[in-house]
Amino acid sequence: MAPPPAAAAALAACILAVAATLAAADDPYRFFTWNVTYGNINPLASTPQQGILINGQFPGPRIDCVTNDNIIVNVFNNLDEPFLLTWNGIKQRKNSWQDGVLGTNCPIPPGANYTYKFQAKDQIGTFVYFPSVSMHRAAGGFGALNVYQRPAIPVPYPPPAGDFTLLVGDWYKAGHKQLRQMLDAAGGALPPPDALLINGMPSAATFVGDQGRTYLFRVSNVGVKTSVNVRIQGHSLRLVEVEGTHPVQNVYDSLDVHVGQSVAFLVTLDKPAQDYAVVASARFSPAAAAAAPLMATGTLHYSSAVSRAPGPLPPPPPEQAEWSMNQARSFRWNLTASAARPNPQGSFHYGTIATSRTLVLANSAPVLAGQRRYAVNGVSFVVPDTPLKLVDNYNIANVIGWDSVPARPDGAAPRSGTPVVRLNLHEFIEVVFQNTENELQSWHLDGYDFWVVGYGNGQWTENQRTTYNLVDAQARHTVQVYPNGWSAILVSLDNQGMWNLRSANWDRQYLGQQLYMRVWTPQQSFSNEYSIPTNAILCGRAAGLGH
Repeated sequence: MAPPPAAAAALAACILAVAATLAAADDPYRFFTWNVTYGNINPLASTPQQGILINGQFPGPRIDCVTNDNIIVNVFNNLDEPFLLTWNGIKQRKNSWQDGVLGTNCPIPPGANYTYKFQAKDQIGTFVYFPSVSMHRAAGGFGALNVYQRPAIPVPYPPPAGDFTLLVGDWYKAGHKQLRQMLDAAGGALPPPDALLINGMPSAATFVGDQGRTYLFRVSNVGVKTSVNVRIQGHSLRLVEVEGTHPVQNVYDSLDVHVGQSVAFLVTLDKPAQDYAVVASARFSPAAAAAAPLMATGTLHYSSAVSRAPGPLPPPPPEQAEWSMNQARSFRWNLTASAARPNPQGSFHYGTIATSRTLVLANSAPVLAGQRRYAVNGVSFVVPDTPLKLVDNYNIANVIGWDSVPARPDGAAPRSGTPVVRLNLHEFIEVVFQNTENELQSWHLDGYDFWVVGYGNGQWTENQRTTYNLVDAQARHTVQVYPNGWSAILVSLDNQGMWNLRSANWDRQYLGQQLYMRVWTPQQSFSNEYSIPTNAILCGRAAGLGH
């Protein structure tokens, strides 16, 4: 029986009110349409090159969003090769389906498109995106992704007069296909890069501000393999963010930023109104040890300046690892500051939690089938034709090497494989990265932040735990491991999914220095993990299986 008209009207009004409340409660959406193409670029004035452009731009468009915004990016691949983007540092809460690496996503075929749908959930800070297939990132396709705080959650410093984004990285004259051919032919490391760039330029980037005001500089290393040191002539750098978390605000003359890392610092324009050099120089590589180390320069331009500041460019710090390691140890978590959530960072007492297991992961450079590869505990990762996330979702056999990477180096013969380490949701684990080579390593974990509790020289032993910082270690998503040294992290596995743990040095990643971690619970629930997207591309052995 139908309700009386008055009751029906009241019911309709109630439904509309509830719907309006739900709509108002939904976090904002930001929509982007990106066309990925080849195009002519000229970052090194004497050498025109074919670059990878997004909407005709190199570097790609900057995404500015706010904590918890929903990001919808429809990517059209107009290249002649499959293409993917990964969102470096965005945790993809419960949603590794959107991570954009070859272990979670089928690449976008030439002439096709894919729409990423993800949320900057409970995050704030300086991030980047870049191509994750092959050596595409050496040709462009990268850009900034800045997540600003909600008005209700203050940051621990006064609002700056403005902020500047610096995408710093190494650059090659050779194209991405030529670089890939080098690696495929003989393996081993790429040769030293030809240049460093700031925002796609070796010397023309300019940042304009007013005398007496303070600005936020967001710096990300988007290069292939080279660590950099960043400094500004005559000015101090007050560190205020490290990859989405707030550190104690120490002041530095310069900052080391390793591949895949991001930092943000405040600079007050308190000098005479002139132009000052912004300098990035290579660190810990043949490019840094050369007679003329690689360097990129920009300009901090005071708006009323009519001349350049006198004097030489600010010199780099000592090349020795000890200087850089001591700087890294000085990065400390600000325990009283809020990040994206209202509760203080220090309310999570990570140092009091017992670890459930320890992984000691050693990088190496074995020769397999006549090719120099890179490996983790003797296993060199080979990318399968079917993403591991799809393999796991559809229970496809004989693809994944479950737990085939030993928890510690075991001295077994080097071998190839497709290793996935199985871990339980809500485990709390210790990971030690052991570097037995003379090359600085940079390690990144998708889906997570972690606490960097220790750095050291030589071989790690369990006795090193007495040196860990268990109170205010810096949280971040990418950690450097110094030559012939170790770095230790603690990770709270609160994000279910298939997550890539990889070398951020892209030639090493391409040749096998990576693995995946499946964080899982048998309790299937949307509160733990989202289902496969209806628009997921299916390829390899998952082709035709349906969603």
